[in-house]
Amino acid sequence: MTTLRHPAAQPSTDDAVLTRVARGDESAMREAIDRYSGLVWSLARRMCATRADAEDAVQDIFIDLWRSAERFDAAVASETTFIAMIARRRLVDRLRAASRRPATTTMVDDTPTGERPAPTLEIGEEARAARQAIAKLRPEEQQVLDLSVTRGYTHEQIAAALGMPMGTVKSLARRGLHKVREALMPAAEGGAA
Repeated sequence: MTTLRHPAAQPSTDDAVLTRVARGDESAMREAIDRYSGLVWSLARRMCATRADAEDAVQDIFIDLWRSAERFDAAVASETTFIAMIARRRLVDRLRAASRRPATTTMVDDTPTGERPAPTLEIGEEARAARQAIAKLRPEEQQVLDLSVTRGYTHEQIAAALGMPMGTVKSLARRGLHKVREALMPAAEGGAA
């Protein structure tokens, strides 16, 4: 009796590239980069905020592919699926790590000599109050707000990066913003009085 296998699970001649990469064949790695760089680049550009971040991510993904090629099993998935899975996981890891890092900004002193920088102090106090309000949010709300507000990601990009449904991302963003707004309202009212 003949056993039928799913076409996607059948190894093809293309699948030999990752097998050769797993054996440490550098020419196979170059071939894999030539063949799959378009796929990896398109995934990286969708999930990275800048072109430079995407370029770094692509390098990291191919380094990870070099290290993990021995896990490839043509009976389980095609090369394309395997590489896309590695790329997505690496990109999600990068987004999570970026959301945990504090945002850094460069402060420039534009105040002319002799002028009092009172508005800057007020803005600094508002920023401090906003940071405190955000710190009181649930970690998921903090992460979604960081990616949305600080990094400029769309809800769709956040959902893809965090592996969450779009509705969950929208709810977390809305609730988080509402909580921050509520926390800042007493400060704004107190400052106006």
